[in-house]
Amino acid sequence: VLFLQIVHILNMTSAKIVSFLLHPEESLHSLQNRIEFETGISTGNQELLLETGICLDPRKPASQCVIDGVRGWDSYMVYLFDKSKTVYDGPFASRSLSDCVNYIVQDSKIQLPIPQLRKVWAEAVHYIIGLKEDYSRLFQGQRAAMLSLLRYNANLIKMKNNMVSASQQLKAKLEFFHQSIRLDLERYSDQMAYGISSEKMLKAWKEMEEKASQCAQAEDIGYLDEQIMALHTEIVELQKSPYARRQGEVMESLEQRAIDLYKQLKTRPADHAYSDSTDMVKIIVQTVQSQDRVLKELFGHLSKLLGCKQKIIDLLPEIEVALNNIKEADNSVMQMQGKRQREIWHLLKIACTQSSSRSLVSSSLEGTASTPAAMWLPQSSSGNTAPHPLSLLAAPEDGENFADVIRENMNYLELFSSILQEVTQEQNSMMVS
Repeated sequence: VLFLQIVHILNMTSAKIVSFLLHPEESLHSLQNRIEFETGISTGNQELLLETGICLDPRKPASQCVIDGVRGWDSYMVYLFDKSKTVYDGPFASRSLSDCVNYIVQDSKIQLPIPQLRKVWAEAVHYIIGLKEDYSRLFQGQRAAMLSLLRYNANLIKMKNNMVSASQQLKAKLEFFHQSIRLDLERYSDQMAYGISSEKMLKAWKEMEEKASQCAQAEDIGYLDEQIMALHTEIVELQKSPYARRQGEVMESLEQRAIDLYKQLKTRPADHAYSDSTDMVKIIVQTVQSQDRVLKELFGHLSKLLGCKQKIIDLLPEIEVALNNIKEADNSVMQMQGKRQREIWHLLKIACTQSSSRSLVSSSLEGTASTPAAMWLPQSSSGNTAPHPLSLLAAPEDGENFADVIRENMNYLELFSSILQEVTQEQNSMMVS
């Protein structure tokens, strides 16, 4: 018996406790099926919370419900919530009276012998203590719901901060992209008259600018930010609410009055004395009324907590979508920036190629023009007569002959043609891209 593991489940929708004997290595899903059979809450709608507000992990065994500690495993409770409900009306009916206590409540002035009255009042005190403990357990369930809400809220704040950071980064990149492409378009327009031009590339750059303007829509997260801030304010108000704190002081004082009254009765002699139960019945009625009031407040506050939690659950997918949109827009901007930079460097390569080809052609033309002139023009010296035309032909050992000059010119012509063909192909490929 000492090694048995018992889990106590407090159903917050009915304020009833159901206990289960855990089988060795039983899974949480198996336990949830048993809970569904006892409570009618489907496994998909069950939310099982520990006192700390931590939800039970479905990957772990059911024994995680039983916590070994100073208080003993039998004093811990697991709180069951129905995720399909956000408004809890609460079980406002108090626990049922025993026959003896109900007897004196029906007629508080009836005279009973002291020994019998002691037994009845002992049950009455036990009933009053039970009412207070019922409220205490339900309050702990509400506290677990609050702690769970704060965990969801912490996750919401973390995701919100990531979203705001990503939005600010996207905004900065868009501003840089717009300034860069405007400057590029201005410089491109300035050099079109004497430099390189491509209508397709110019059109592509303008389309990039329009697409970047559309990406700016992804950074607009103001509507989500407003909802999160309003929800955060609502949660803070719920934390500050007096109903978030224990409201059982009246019940505790009534419990102490009932105990003191019973102690006074025990001191009275039991020799053929009779007494009524007027004072004890008054305490019972006041305790029931006090419990009814605090439970209405408790379940009203609990409904607000669960409503806030549901709002967070509904907001989380929207934040995920916003984050994905921001990331897609960010990637699109970076791809457009990279593509434009590659095209700029492609233009620079073409410009450098054209410049080098012009300088090479001009130098080759100057060389071919000077060489024949030096060879065929007569070299006259002052005071000397012109030599014989045949003597103008240079000897092979003194320079290149005529055939070599022709061959060199043909080589330069082929080189010039290949350079022009390469430049033409690069311009065509740039326009297509």
